[in-house]
Amino acid sequence: MNMDMPVVICPVCKAQRNMDAVLTAQSNQNVIYDCPDCGYVRKNIETSKG
Repeated sequence: MNMDMPVVICPVCKAQRNMDAVLTAQSNQNVIYDCPDCGYVRKNIETSKG
């Protein structure tokens, strides 16, 4: 893991991944979380701009 990048912890399997590996920005300013370890996906996560 890159120590310069914030780490995201999966709420299901507790796997830790760099933010850029599991979050995808959407055009509506929301993000998608996709865990490569357990397959958990959460869409349309609101950000402070969305």
